[in-house]
Amino acid sequence: QVQLLESGGGLVQPGGSLRLSCAASGRSFSFSVMGWYRQAPGKQRELVATITSAYRTNYADSVKGRFTISRDNAKNTVYLQMNSLKPEDTAAYYCNANSISSSYWGQGTQVTVSS
Repeated sequence: QVQLLESGGGLVQPGGSLRLSCAASGRSFSFSVMGWYRQAPGKQRELVATITSAYRTNYADSVKGRFTISRDNAKNTVYLQMNSLKPEDTAAYYCNANSISSSYWGQGTQVTVSS
């Protein structure tokens, strides 16, 4: 049974930084694509960033230049470094991991950007 365990969320002031981590367990080989999505209250879940097993990255326009996604294939772990955070980044952040046949989601970690 694959499980994704997220950590690193919290409350931060505008302009601050946070680093999210997502560790996948229950699988002995790497996922093809891992990523982060977020959902703010009353809004649909949206893509934040993805990274392939070959380290090719993709970002939402709203986070380009501020967020950096990375992964450790040996550990089946994906990270999201978030800098210059804005109040509009406030949301529940969800980790996603994909194989050829399946897609998995974490339970989410809350990020709140407020003074």
